[in-house]
Amino acid sequence: MNFLESITSNIYFLLFISAGVAFLISSRIFPAIIYLSNTKNLMDDPEERSSHINKTPTLGGIGVFISFSITLILFAVFKKLEQPDLIKILSLLAGVIILLFLGIKDDLLVLSPRKKLIGQIAAAAIVVIMTDVKIYDFSGILGVGELAAWFSMLFSIFSFVFIINAFNLTDGIDGLAASVAIMSSLVFGFYFMMNGDVFMVLISFSLIGGLLSFLSFNLSNTRKIFMGDSGSMFVGFILAFQGISLLAMNSITTVNFTFNCLPILVLSVLAFPILDTVRVFLIRIRKGRSPFSADRNHIHHRLIDLGFSHTSATIIIVSISSLMISSTLLIDSFYMNANIELLLVLLLAPVLYLFPFVLEQKKGNIRFTFPKLTF
Repeated sequence: MNFLESITSNIYFLLFISAGVAFLISSRIFPAIIYLSNTKNLMDDPEERSSHINKTPTLGGIGVFISFSITLILFAVFKKLEQPDLIKILSLLAGVIILLFLGIKDDLLVLSPRKKLIGQIAAAAIVVIMTDVKIYDFSGILGVGELAAWFSMLFSIFSFVFIINAFNLTDGIDGLAASVAIMSSLVFGFYFMMNGDVFMVLISFSLIGGLLSFLSFNLSNTRKIFMGDSGSMFVGFILAFQGISLLAMNSITTVNFTFNCLPILVLSVLAFPILDTVRVFLIRIRKGRSPFSADRNHIHHRLIDLGFSHTSATIIIVSISSLMISSTLLIDSFYMNANIELLLVLLLAPVLYLFPFVLEQKKGNIRFTFPKLTF
């Protein structure tokens, strides 16, 4: 056993090393992407609904993808992963590459929602069909247990596509998408670590390492870069893969560490993008517009309009997300009925996340008001 094999045989070392390698690789890649974007004018032009005023490189997703993929492949070789995990890697990278190129085209030109949707379905179908990463049952939620094979496949593909689009919509202000993804991947990663799943720990923390490096550039005033659709769809896809893998692992294997109702925990981890997406979709549909049309109705836009900076708005949302997850874990610890637990979480999420809509700014101060809420 060589040195690298020996230190990566410990899952705790693997956690830090995979994140560290991804961080170092991406730290070298982003300056090159920024230079190329500036030289070739591959920039995002500010528009009426933009939260920025300067032209900014928008291909940050490429850097995260490269660092994630290289780290994943390197450690797959050194860890000598078994065939099922290698198939997962190939399927995952195939899906990611489809989304990456769709995102790059959308960032540089314009891609219709229909074409993006078709690509997202194709990417999700590759993973769902080629691997065992599926939602097999609802753990008794709403009285539903094990799912029929055909429904499991279709619902899993739908879940992938929904989470990809939900996360894509969070990428509206500096730092938000990366911070939400880091927090979500941390929760998923520690669950996999507690159950000794080396492959999924590698997935989770390789993503975290690349995103931490991206965050340092995304929040920079002098070397700023955006994630772009190339990054947000890719990262959303990986988060969906982690969440569904967690549910699948709990369904088809005996795990050492789990929760009373695991689907509700996954729901709470992804609560912010899910709730915000459902809310803006309902508003757009009610106004007779396409749910995929752009606007400034997101929660992060509300915080910006109240006078918060991008960083402050991101910290507020991530703090609420942390509170949401902690509250869900507390509720889960009481081992109550799954439907009651779901009801409590569904009531808690709007209370926590929609609080900016009971705030208004008057004479430079932010005050609580009680207007009629719109979703």
